[in-house]
Amino acid sequence: MRRILMFFAGILAGSAAGAGIAMLFAPAAGKEMRASLRSRFQEIIEDSARAAATRRIELEAELDSMTTPPKDTSG
Repeated sequence: MRRILMFFAGILAGSAAGAGIAMLFAPAAGKEMRASLRSRFQEIIEDSARAAATRRIELEAELDSMTTPPKDTSG
């Protein structure tokens, strides 16, 4: 378990370092870069919220189907 956590910590650290280097060497001006990052971050937040809402509906429907007793078909 510890190896997995360390692996993901390494991925996170590498991503952060890569993002920092990309910002240093990016051709866009600072204000433009921040606006672009802010816009992209907002899109990610909105996409995540939509995905979470959709998944919640799916899980609630699945839970409902598991907790609802089956209909008597014996007649």
